[in-house]
Amino acid sequence: MSFGLLGGAGPLSSAEIQHRTDYSIRLSGLPVATASFRSEFSGNRYTISGSLHSAGLVDIFSRTQGTTSVSGIVGRDNLHATSYSVNYRSGKRGRAIDVTFRNGNVVHANMVPARKKPENWVPVTRADMRAVLDPISGLIIPAGNRVCPNTLPIFDGESRLDLQLTSKGTKPYSTKGFEGEAVVCGIRFVPKSGYKKGRDDVEYLRRLRTMEIWFAKAEDANVYAPVYVKIPTKLGPVTVSATRFGG
Repeated sequence: MSFGLLGGAGPLSSAEIQHRTDYSIRLSGLPVATASFRSEFSGNRYTISGSLHSAGLVDIFSRTQGTTSVSGIVGRDNLHATSYSVNYRSGKRGRAIDVTFRNGNVVHANMVPARKKPENWVPVTRADMRAVLDPISGLIIPAGNRVCPNTLPIFDGESRLDLQLTSKGTKPYSTKGFEGEAVVCGIRFVPKSGYKKGRDDVEYLRRLRTMEIWFAKAEDANVYAPVYVKIPTKLGPVTVSATRFGG
């Protein structure tokens, strides 16, 4: 899954708001990647740009890097993207995805190079691309709305899925720029379309009941955004931790 920051619970002032969040991504405690996001808001418009780079031994064997950008309109309930793009390269392989939204609906989606559809592919229908969120600003929850329980309908340019959040209380969290209580949500991955039916990794994620995502409040923008994610895998736990939240 992907992470980005910041929005508001209504129209912002004319002054531009900026926010930075950095993440460390680890597998069984070992560093595998870092990610960084920059968000800017002016009036009711927002832009988010992010980058990811492999780290540690992963970087030695197969260097991976990617960039993403999202722009859209700040709504009362969600951040509603008008455009979303991601470009990534791992070793010699790369891919570019571009999605255009209008009123929450996908009006254009393009992937280069196109993925060869395997047998048992579950196709994305027009209905699947209505009333959806992008995977970056879709994880921003304006204050005043429920953080969890909640269901986030995500379309990432290829796949349509639901992220179902359930309440698990609060826990303390501290990092550069933040110290306080984080809202803890259990998270379930529910694939809808745009994937190979019966694929091992998809079925593994579908069955998981122990994933968690923690949200902290960004006071200046009056929203909740991810600061910690835990995903058990067959190779050990993957954790995504915010090393900086704000500033």
